Amino acid sequence: MKLADTVLAVNNDLPIRTDQAVHSGKVRSVYWLTAADSARLISQQNYDVPADTPLAIMVISDRISAFDCIFHGEQGLAGIPGKGAALNSIANHWFSVFANNGLADCHILDVPHPLVWIVQKAQPIKVEAIIRSYITGSMWRAYSKGEREFCGIRLPDGLTKDQKLPELLITPSTKGILRGIPAVPEQDDVNISRHDLEQNYQAFGFHKIEDIAVYETLLKQGFEAIRAELEKIDQIFVDTKFEFGYVTDKQGQPKLIYMDEVGTPDSSRIWDGAAYRDGHIVENSKEGFRQMLLTQYNDPDLLLNKDRMTEREQFARDTDLPLETMLATSRTYVGIAEKIMGKPLKLADNPRQEIIEVLRDKYQLID
Repeated sequence: MKLADTVLAVNNDLPIRTDQAVHSGKVRSVYWLTAADSARLISQQNYDVPADTPLAIMVISDRISAFDCIFHGEQGLAGIPGKGAALNSIANHWFSVFANNGLADCHILDVPHPLVWIVQKAQPIKVEAIIRSYITGSMWRAYSKGEREFCGIRLPDGLTKDQKLPELLITPSTKGILRGIPAVPEQDDVNISRHDLEQNYQAFGFHKIEDIAVYETLLKQGFEAIRAELEKIDQIFVDTKFEFGYVTDKQGQPKLIYMDEVGTPDSSRIWDGAAYRDGHIVENSKEGFRQMLLTQYNDPDLLLNKDRMTEREQFARDTDLPLETMLATSRTYVGIAEKIMGKPLKLADNPRQEIIEVLRDKYQLID
């Protein structure tokens, strides 16, 4: 079997029974189940949700995105071998840690396959909940140019690249393009302050203003739970992005839950502890892939300047990244997954066929 055949690059054409359009993002595709199939699975599988909760099948791919583009490699490699399984397994692990620590629930109800989640529908908060423990990446680039205020928070002078911040910083940004909010540009991924959230909490999807504090508490609790576990394997939790949404519990009351993935190499920076103490950074996250693109290609402005998005998209379409770059990135994803879980990561030889078989035979979602 070719290496390319082990990669699930296209995940929005599976024959899953649905009466809605498939939503496909940069990495995941979502199939909303029919009302009848949702009710049947809730009853058959005894999911702890109201009987009329809409369910979806969420299928992760092995595609890799960076700088808002999808990249591919030589030999027809349209994704990173093992990436999807690594992301899902890491997120599953952290959600189990959250449950064991009595933290909030998440949207995942079942894991039929390493690349598949069955999830409950949630009303998303339109905020990318970002929390930082070190100054690096885009924050360092802005700080090094003289900026001192981030999302309404003032940073002191004299910080150095990659140093630990005096305290955890919550630096949220918009999720999607939000219109009609004073002082918030109509663009995706715009930094916002707590004051912005308070003044426009309903526009951001909060039910009540007090829930801003709830989301901040859940963000800090989740970060600390992951940080403490990573510390045990000498890994540093540098920063991360969480997403939150509302669901209705069996008593009919709304509650905030964790959504999407948490603590993965796609949504977080994770550094090797021993290397950091020796004075250099070893990335165990997608940041290593980003840095490779910035250093190996002679026009970093193309990847950083949003005004050159058309050129950037053409570059991503036309460039076959070296096979070794794709395989090195695979080793990063699989390696950190196995460190976190403490066991080998099981990879599929033919992920598409495996997914079809399990959703057909066990869940009767494919005719």
